Amino acid sequence: MRWIALFLFWSGAAFAQSSTVGPRDVEITVTVAEADEIPFTQEMVLITIEGVYRRHVTREKLEQPDLDGFNWVQLGNDYWFESTENGQKVKNFRRRMALYPERAGTLEIGPFIHHLTLTDEGDDWFNHDFYSEPVTIEVAPAPPVPEGEWWFPVRQLRVADDWSNAPDLLKPGEGVLRVVRVEAVGVPPDMIPPMPELRSPSAMIFAHPEKRLVELSPEGPVSVAFWRWTIRPSGDVSAILEPIQFDYYDTRDRTPRRVVISAQRVAYDESTLGSAPPPPEPVALHPLAAALALGLGLLGGLTALLAGRRWGGRAALS
Repeated sequence: MRWIALFLFWSGAAFAQSSTVGPRDVEITVTVAEADEIPFTQEMVLITIEGVYRRHVTREKLEQPDLDGFNWVQLGNDYWFESTENGQKVKNFRRRMALYPERAGTLEIGPFIHHLTLTDEGDDWFNHDFYSEPVTIEVAPAPPVPEGEWWFPVRQLRVADDWSNAPDLLKPGEGVLRVVRVEAVGVPPDMIPPMPELRSPSAMIFAHPEKRLVELSPEGPVSVAFWRWTIRPSGDVSAILEPIQFDYYDTRDRTPRRVVISAQRVAYDESTLGSAPPPPEPVALHPLAAALALGLGLLGGLTALLAGRRWGGRAALS
């Protein structure tokens, strides 16, 4: 019993509140997710900020560095939870962030500062700051892309091509809504390529403003873009929409890839189109009108035959 009481005394003393702050009272670390390859510029780099607090914390505020050379997204709210250490409950803190390097080279993630309010022996409050160690990462330049193309490094990509109704069975004068859904894991919405121009030599195309959404997850942002068009064939003919394609870089397999949405026919349903009018029938004349026309024709021919002849008659005999 004596040894148990002594252990409880020392463990309680280790976690007692005082105005003296020991080096292990609070620990805060920044960890970069392991990767097999050096990340490219604009490729997501995941970091985790973790804290362990062996003191009673009255108030807290985490101050992050400027993160010069990075764009960044915080992946959800800060997470506080309890764990057990040597029989004592300790507080834990976790924050996940996605960083996007803006340039190649060696970039530094400066120290995070946790501003804490602690209590001393008299239960009075006092302020104390804790700093994480700075972390450096190496960044490689993005591979060259063709002129006018979009550098799009993404962990996972899903593309769906949906239509409001069957595009080749439209009713006369009807249009169809086409929606291409692009879901990208590991990028914020503004990194998805811009909405392409849909082309067709024989269709009327009305482009709608695109919509972009984002959902935050521990594995990075999940961004979705909706590209929308209303399409109608011009005239009573079918129309062919040209293919849609764009390139992206698969950061898991470390290889460039291409998305191709094949050409699509848009047409009216032939069964709903009006039938073509029949060809005009030959004009039939009444029998009396036909006889009259025949007589007039013979009279006209006889007149032409006798035209220019000189008659003999009486003048010729005299």
